[in-house]
Amino acid sequence: MEEALQHYLPVADDAGGCPSRLADAMRYSVMAGGKRLRPILALMAAEACGTNPALALPGACAIEFIHTYSLVHDDLPAMDDDDLRRGRPTCHKAFDEATAVLAGDALLTLAFEVVARDVHPAEAVVASVRLLATAAGPNGMVGGQMADLLAEGRQDGTALALEAIHRRKTGALLRASLGLGAIAAGADERTRQALDTYGRAVGLAFQIVDDLLDVQGDEAKLGKRVGKDTGLGKWTYPGFLGIEDSRRKARLLAEEAAAALAPLGERGARLAALAWDLVERDR
Repeated sequence: MEEALQHYLPVADDAGGCPSRLADAMRYSVMAGGKRLRPILALMAAEACGTNPALALPGACAIEFIHTYSLVHDDLPAMDDDDLRRGRPTCHKAFDEATAVLAGDALLTLAFEVVARDVHPAEAVVASVRLLATAAGPNGMVGGQMADLLAEGRQDGTALALEAIHRRKTGALLRASLGLGAIAAGADERTRQALDTYGRAVGLAFQIVDDLLDVQGDEAKLGKRVGKDTGLGKWTYPGFLGIEDSRRKARLLAEEAAAALAPLGERGARLAALAWDLVERDR
């Protein structure tokens, strides 16, 4: 995965191509590591559909670029104002705010360039572009991020309202990752629906665990500040449900995710195992 991401990142060319500062900021942000959950889901979905996961590599790289762009922008002072990401200074701290904004913009647009150039056939390109745009846009991740910001400090929150935010902010890209793998594999509608149902459950479980780690996690393992959500007045699952009920809900969602894979038979076993790994993670 790392080699594929490196392949798509621009080469510095101050003579008329990508300015070196921009290329450095993009590379700094993407190659900082991280769980690579979204590209892994794309590759595993293609494999679960019975095809070579390498066919899903362009889509997998594209969604990681979109995810990284969202983190770069999310860390900016105007949003969550974070100074640590993946164990090192955030992009705007390592470079500057303007460069971070442009690096995020560049990663978002690079994602669509990758899909347009390297996904085949043409029908798969159209389907992939539409899926990515819907998941990342105003009705998906960006809309969820806006709703999350608007909820800060409000006292009228509910667990149901929080779920609606996270199904867009976090869940939309996770579901799209699986969809990209299914498109690359030419999967039928029944299989795509099974993967989408899995993705809905896993996306919400992942966010619940994220909220728990913000309360109880180890900053050294997480590579980012803990306790920041409470400090910002954000709605969280532990805040609404408590620690134990939040853990219970995450585990029930993992069960739901695994059950959704029944139409895939043994081919869905690795995805089912991943759902449980995500619920039990400590970073």
